[in-house]
Amino acid sequence: TLANSGRTMKYTAKTGSAASASSACLVVHRAAAQETADALGIGAQARLALAGTKNEVGAVVKLFREGKPSRLIMVGKDGGKDSGKEDAKKPYSEAQFRKDMDAAAGAVATLDVADATLAMDGFAVADRGLHWKARTALAAVSHACYRVNAHKSKKTPAAKLRRVSVLAEDRAAARLAVRQSQALDDGLAFAKNLGNQPPNVCNPTFVAETAQSLADDDTTVTVLDENEMAELGMGAFLSVSQGSETPGKLVIVDYRGAKGPPCVLVGKGITFDTGGISLKPSGGMGDMKFDMSGAAAVLGTAKAAIGAKLPIRLVAIAAAAENMPSGRATRPSDIVTTLSGQTVEILNTDAEGRLVLCDALTYAERFKPKAVVDVATLTGAQVVALGSPASALYANDDALAEALLAAGQAAHDRLWRMPLWDDYQKQLKSAFADMKNIGGREAGSITAACFLSRFAKAFPWAHLDIAGTAYKSGKGSTGRPVAALFEFLLNGFDGLEKPTGRS
Repeated sequence: TLANSGRTMKYTAKTGSAASASSACLVVHRAAAQETADALGIGAQARLALAGTKNEVGAVVKLFREGKPSRLIMVGKDGGKDSGKEDAKKPYSEAQFRKDMDAAAGAVATLDVADATLAMDGFAVADRGLHWKARTALAAVSHACYRVNAHKSKKTPAAKLRRVSVLAEDRAAARLAVRQSQALDDGLAFAKNLGNQPPNVCNPTFVAETAQSLADDDTTVTVLDENEMAELGMGAFLSVSQGSETPGKLVIVDYRGAKGPPCVLVGKGITFDTGGISLKPSGGMGDMKFDMSGAAAVLGTAKAAIGAKLPIRLVAIAAAAENMPSGRATRPSDIVTTLSGQTVEILNTDAEGRLVLCDALTYAERFKPKAVVDVATLTGAQVVALGSPASALYANDDALAEALLAAGQAAHDRLWRMPLWDDYQKQLKSAFADMKNIGGREAGSITAACFLSRFAKAFPWAHLDIAGTAYKSGKGSTGRPVAALFEFLLNGFDGLEKPTGRS
């Protein structure tokens, strides 16, 4: 089982005045702080504290009192006369609201309190309603309270917080937001926990066993072993796993929340990547335990969708393998036959992610999908191009691309669309096979996507290269792009025809 899987966080919705909240900790916007403090009997303390602290976005002021709430956290910029700017009275931008919520969540996560209430009505955000505000605030709490402790003898102090309530006048919108946030929180934790495991724990067998926990009345989990993949003809996938003592697995999670063609998510699950015979430099190789972050993300997204009981059909495929050098390992210049029948000349065994993915994409055809999105820490070139703020997005379908871009923007798990032009395909030309698995130094992320596009002609398809966003070296998994994918599923994946809670 996953370490940290016992972590629990409960989200609820409530109505009423902020001062009547029975939680140990109350978070209010600075503009409403004085009125709330007066009602709590600590008005004089609040005046002194507010007068002596910065009046700016992201600023946090803490007050302590007897009884409940015992902590009052005042956050943000109140737009009063001391702000010095008339435009301070304007609603927050999305970025300003996120800064306030990140600051508030960070403060609450360090307090010795088990429960907190977030008073949302005091925060005005341009063009965004309660549903979005509550989802954004609870996402900040989720990230702030996450800890990596599984393999430490002396644990990092865990956040004491176990219950967070959203206080708002519109209880229906708040309840929808907390229900979705609860599911997303569970999915993010699942993906992070899986991604943070060391490779001597998390191998393809561990990924398969972990995925089995997702099975329920509406969800089946199927695992193909190497013999079954060989019978199917998945030569590209097997060329990666054949050098390892641990056999590869193709894990298929099928959630039937509705009838009809599914959305299929495919994740690269290289549980450790040495580069194979094309061995990587030793510096930074320890981060290659995160090379299964694509698989962690699609499984985490599936957990979120199942937990939210989304009315969709969803298939999540994790292509799990370990890329190791050995006497059995694939050699540069070997030629393999993929499940699609196309042949590939493998000139670099460190370009292995696309080899497991291409067979998984072909396998996805059997589900007659409405759309397919693959997720992979695929190329260092993506990191060079975009760094860590955005994942690279490639797509053969404009409507699918726009839906993903909108979802990433709403969830602040941003994507940036890159070109998928035929001009780049010529770099994959091989004299000995249908294609090479690398395209040279130029446009490495693009040519990797071009390679995958050759196996995705039967359906609307998008590829997310998350090499720069999936983890932070020395700190751990970010859980990205679970939030973007969950938002995408919430909104419907065929043109956003039924958006959910985008107010």
